[in-house]
Amino acid sequence: MPWIEAPHEDDWEGDLADIKPQVIDPAHDRVDWIMRVHALDAGSMDAHNVLYRQAMKSTKTLRKVDREMIAVVVSQANDCHY
Repeated sequence: MPWIEAPHEDDWEGDLADIKPQVIDPAHDRVDWIMRVHALDAGSMDAHNVLYRQAMKSTKTLRKVDREMIAVVVSQANDCHY
C-alpha cells in the first residue's frame, strides 16, 4: 500500500472513469496500487499505462512473462519494494 492517498477506483469519474478499463487488472478485478496513485492526475496514469504496455509487449525473443521476471529481479537488486 502506498503512502499517497488516492481515490478508490469505484469513485473515479470523468477522465479516470474512461481510463479505468485499460488499467484494471482482470485477474483480480481491481486497479493495482502503482496505477491507483496516478488517480491524482489522469494524464499521468494514461502515460504510465502507455509506457508499461510498450515496455512489456512481447517480442520474438522475449515474452511478456520473461520481461515481468526481469523487472522483479531488477527491483529486488535495487532494493525497490514495488
